[in-house]
Amino acid sequence: MSDLTPLSQLGEFGLIRRLQQDITLTQPSTILGIGDDAAILAPPAGQEVVVTTDLLVEGVHFDLSFSPLRHLGYKAVAVNVSDVAAMLATPTQIVVGLSMPSRFTVEAVEELYAGMRLACEAYGVDLVGGDTTGSRGGLVISITALGQVEAGKAVRRSGGKPTDILCVTGDLGGAYLGLQVLEREKQAFLADPDTQPELDNYNYVVQRQLKPEARLDIVHELRELGVQPTAMLDISDGLASEVLHMCAASGTGARVFSEYLPMANPSLEAAAEFNLDPLTCALNGGEDYELLFTIPVTDHAKIKNHPDITVIGHLTEKNDAVNLITKGGQAVPLQAQGFNHF
Repeated sequence: MSDLTPLSQLGEFGLIRRLQQDITLTQPSTILGIGDDAAILAPPAGQEVVVTTDLLVEGVHFDLSFSPLRHLGYKAVAVNVSDVAAMLATPTQIVVGLSMPSRFTVEAVEELYAGMRLACEAYGVDLVGGDTTGSRGGLVISITALGQVEAGKAVRRSGGKPTDILCVTGDLGGAYLGLQVLEREKQAFLADPDTQPELDNYNYVVQRQLKPEARLDIVHELRELGVQPTAMLDISDGLASEVLHMCAASGTGARVFSEYLPMANPSLEAAAEFNLDPLTCALNGGEDYELLFTIPVTDHAKIKNHPDITVIGHLTEKNDAVNLITKGGQAVPLQAQGFNHF
């Protein structure tokens, strides 16, 4: 007999009470969290509030056959925190909406929430409310994240200027290659259910896909270095797509040098195994959740020795277009081939 509890046994309000038990509030700006008709927040004087919402839909953004629920809960929070970080803001609260099919159990929802709580602890965020409902399709997770930034200091996509240096954090392409590994192992399992997944040699890229981290650390370090980016966004749909978004918003062109795009050795090894061009993975893979930002040339000395920031090019006048510069010096128009929802 199963020890799992059907959602119908607790009902919506019973589930909310159960999930609420383990939530701890730490943000000074949180006046009232879960338990009333709405949360109450009070940002400090001189701070502006940034708000972002992200949807994760089963079968579109994740596959439960290889996405552990705890990892999925963590990722759902991290991708929203990443958008807040991309404004150079500090995340403070989240609101969670869940639409769940009847096959889900109370224990499954608790596992999902356990991942969310871990992310909230990691990023110093309060979970202050949300909603739960049934679904006739798959699992849908909707998270709204709020953050605070000193008035006038939020960084937009539109602030880049010609000659600004183009920088990226971390490394690229790993999440896409992790997805290739997981998809391959899924197909092997479907062909032979007795097959055990072989993931030991792919820990880095699989982790990049299943449990990405928002680069809030870089936001804090840029402040400490006295660097105010002129434009910034996070890399969710692929570097090429994000560079084009930035240039369109800023009214500039860009030169991105292929030889400078950072990739980790495990990603390069996985690309070779799958016979994929590493450059294509770095440009169009998506879901890396690294930060792409521009800074004035005069700030280059402040970041040039940072171990986790790489200069990959610079912005140009708009009439110069957006080009990828190959190792041979050839200029190739940059094209977005990342994930398109529609």
